Amino acid sequence: MTLSTHVLDATSGTPAAGMVVVLRTGGRERDRIVTDADGRGRLVEPGAGVHTLTFATAAWSEFYPEVTVAFTVTDPARHHHVPLLLSPFAYSTYRGS
Repeated sequence: MTLSTHVLDATSGTPAAGMVVVLRTGGRERDRIVTDADGRGRLVEPGAGVHTLTFATAAWSEFYPEVTVAFTVTDPARHHHVPLLLSPFAYSTYRGS
C-alpha cells in the first residue's frame, strides 16, 4: 500500500507547497512530511485501520489553522490518495486515486 496527498490553494489556483502534513494512527504520530513544490507528498504505509492526516493550514487560511481528515484503510494492498482543496473559509477532500 502507498499513501499520498496533494494540497491545492483554491484562492490562488496554485499548489500549497511547504505545508506540514502529519499522519497519525491511534493518536500516535507515524509520519511527518512537507509538501513539495507541486503540493504533493508521500507518507509511510499506515496499514489497515483508522488513520488521520493533519494539515497545517494556518499560512493559507486564517479561519482554519489546521485541517484533520480521518480515513479508514480496509485494503492495505491498495493505494490511498487523500487530497485537500483549501480556501480561506472552506475546504474539501475526497478519496482520490
